[in-house]
Amino acid sequence: QIQLAESGGGLVQVGGSLRLSCTASGSTFRFGVIGWYRQAPGKQRDLVASIGLDGNTNYADSVKGRFTISQDNTKTTMYLQMNSLKPEDTAVYYCNVKRYGLDIWAQGTQVTVSS
Repeated sequence: QIQLAESGGGLVQVGGSLRLSCTASGSTFRFGVIGWYRQAPGKQRDLVASIGLDGNTNYADSVKGRFTISQDNTKTTMYLQMNSLKPEDTAVYYCNVKRYGLDIWAQGTQVTVSS
């Protein structure tokens, strides 16, 4: 079945940018809902951005206008472009695919935004 591996996290200053990548193996994202989630220490895992089956994107209010979710034409890699980063964006970020009744998660990558 599909497996996900992500990369691109790291330490960045306030106002900086990062791009997270998530690559599928064993299958593609076709016919699936894809998204990025994040979880800060002691907090729940929340949806950051997603792309629906219709191709429309949606974003959490806290990142709208700053983050952009996208995928390549082969639908094997998804991205989260993160601009104008704030300290409250600090979290572990996870990519996710929901397809055929399955809920697939990557291992997570740490994003830390410092002053």
